[in-house]
Amino acid sequence: MRKFLSTLVIAAALLSVPQLVSAQAQKPGPMPEGKGKVLVEAVCGACHATSLIQNSSGYTRDHWKSLTAMMIDLSKQPDTQNEILDYLTTNFPPNTNRAAKAVPGTFEVKFTEWVLPQLGQRSRDPVQHPDGSIWYAGQFGNLIGRLDPVTGQAREYTLPPNALPHTVILDNEGNPWFSGNKNGTIGKLDPVSGKTTTYKMPDPTSDPHTLAFDKHGMLFFSFQASNMIGRLNPKTGEVKVVNAPSPKSQPYDVHIDAEGTPWISCNGRPCLLKLNPQTMDVTEIPLPLPGTTVRRFSIAPDGIIWYVNSGRGQLGRYNPKNGEVKEWASPSGPRSHPYGIAYLDGAIWYNESGVRPDMLVRFDIAKESFQSWPISSGGVYSGILRNARTTREGGLLIHQTATNRVILVTPVRRVAAAQ
Repeated sequence: MRKFLSTLVIAAALLSVPQLVSAQAQKPGPMPEGKGKVLVEAVCGACHATSLIQNSSGYTRDHWKSLTAMMIDLSKQPDTQNEILDYLTTNFPPNTNRAAKAVPGTFEVKFTEWVLPQLGQRSRDPVQHPDGSIWYAGQFGNLIGRLDPVTGQAREYTLPPNALPHTVILDNEGNPWFSGNKNGTIGKLDPVSGKTTTYKMPDPTSDPHTLAFDKHGMLFFSFQASNMIGRLNPKTGEVKVVNAPSPKSQPYDVHIDAEGTPWISCNGRPCLLKLNPQTMDVTEIPLPLPGTTVRRFSIAPDGIIWYVNSGRGQLGRYNPKNGEVKEWASPSGPRSHPYGIAYLDGAIWYNESGVRPDMLVRFDIAKESFQSWPISSGGVYSGILRNARTTREGGLLIHQTATNRVILVTPVRRVAAAQ
């Protein structure tokens, strides 16, 4: 047992990065006393804060077994597995401490799930390739993968040591790129050879975060903890990095508007950032409500910027033409912590990550009305959607980081078409 735990803790420590722990997790308090406490703290706490267990909605024994099995294989250690499950089941049964508020409606969707190969990889940020396959990042698994949605088979590519990719994105030719969030790099993968080409940041301790290509093939990206914005010219390898105008802005999401202007969200202050792609001058756009923080945003076809106000539990709209800002309270309230967001077919889709289950929310722009659904992960409602992207066929690609799943949300019936 001691040898098993030592090996497990060392392996997990290599994948553990403090700043990658969910924003919803609070500082770990003392776990309840009892047999299994030390084992849970060693095994579960090696990869993530035990506060994620304490702040969960709790589970039955069967659901705890399913959930832990998606993170680590304990099937050959039945005594260890049973002691962990006994402790979790006794001390963290189902509860309503973070209950979501579901909003009914007539819009229908279908969820299609794929389970990815490597356990505990923290799969995230799926994006559709022109050939219909789906690329994704396995952050804790130090990999990016390619899923065939027809066969359900996936191939996963190991990245350079300590990359811990925060995202994967495709360039204008369909090549996959990733952000080395831990080792201060941005990389490009050759899917045929499996080899990567990496570009080092000026500061090797910086944290490349979210990536976006413009129509000319220039790559723009954010650094959250380092409070910077960057640009990479893939043709020359030139990297230019600038600071955000204000300290602790925590640049996060990145999108390019129709005119080729990069926009960046602020996860630390109430603002959006507008970048001049040639000069790299940054303009800060203040958002009016105190306590506003913006994880992610989406630019609609009409140029309107829709954003999640994660700090206040609201959905926001910013009009770059006149500066008008309007916000709506998210159904589950001020602590719902909206996260991933995308525009799709006249509606804004996002999730409420601060509640359990993680809720997928649809906001009808014309009617200014909400509808929501719980995001299941193989029957277990656990995990967080951190980024959402659309498909060419009119679907929504999402994920659940705790359960190694990529999920396709397909609209089954559009209300407008039925009326």
